[in-house]
Amino acid sequence: MQRREFITLLGGAAAAWPLVARAQHTDLVRQIGVQMAFAEDDPEPQAWLAASREELLKLGWKEGRNLHVDYRWTGSDLNAIQQAAKELVALQPELILSSSTPTTRLLMQQTRTIPIIFTNIVDPVGSGFVASLSRPGGNVTGFVNLEASVSGKLLELLKEVAPRVARVIMFFNPATAPYNEIYLNHFKAAAASYGVEPIMAPVRDMAELETVIAAQAREPNAGLIAMPDGFNNANRVAITSLAARYRLPAVYPYRAAAEIGGLMSYGNDIRDNYRRAASYVDRVLRGEKPSELPVQFPVKFELVINLTTAKSLGLTVPATLLASADEVIE
Repeated sequence: MQRREFITLLGGAAAAWPLVARAQHTDLVRQIGVQMAFAEDDPEPQAWLAASREELLKLGWKEGRNLHVDYRWTGSDLNAIQQAAKELVALQPELILSSSTPTTRLLMQQTRTIPIIFTNIVDPVGSGFVASLSRPGGNVTGFVNLEASVSGKLLELLKEVAPRVARVIMFFNPATAPYNEIYLNHFKAAAASYGVEPIMAPVRDMAELETVIAAQAREPNAGLIAMPDGFNNANRVAITSLAARYRLPAVYPYRAAAEIGGLMSYGNDIRDNYRRAASYVDRVLRGEKPSELPVQFPVKFELVINLTTAKSLGLTVPATLLASADEVIE
């Protein structure tokens, strides 16, 4: 009888062990890092991270309960990004979520072992971050931004709204957009097909950009295109203000630019990229390797038209384009 009782007790304990183990795993606080090449008070990247947190919660991860997150907000300054990368890697988190090409590149200079999940970058193969899109091969994987052909789409939209535009400036910061050539090649090809003079404008800061825009505004029928670039996104308030002051039609790859007064935007839903990135955070924390997680492309794109800005510039937006817009701001 005692033997049977012992076996029954042992069996009950064995059944309980997995539950205890699962509870301990759930209660274990996991440590990750997040590096953002934006100002901390910028509401747009805060909204992107909120989407990640919401998805992580659905997957069983909550900050302050079983997840500890160290954040670094640097703006687009490369020295600040490099210092933040050193600090995060020194903390030895289980993975780091990276917001841009510069943050990913500088994080990789600090570690080839800690998993890095990028959220919204351009050309990870050309940048040397991954061996291939399907099999990244190292400690880095993630979610990409727009492909290079979007340059032609942005020019097409600009011509639809401002058909008289004959000279178009594509501006970018070489430090934060080292991949600029892939966009410029498509931009020049599209410009030739539309009979537009393409002007490439590398700028290192807002003062240089204002000089470029002021010079172009002195000539008739000029337009602007912002390259997908962390510098352009971080400075979108100042850039849209410059375009308005010099009365130049401008198209942006970021929804937030149109929402604050830019004429028009077309690009991927960055918030959706961050939401999907949460699934990779979950998978890495549960033991999967970034080398085996394929790089993913955006699946949601948005066209936003600011009709108020169009009217202020004396432009008429075709009804067909308005009908195809995801949002029209009036």
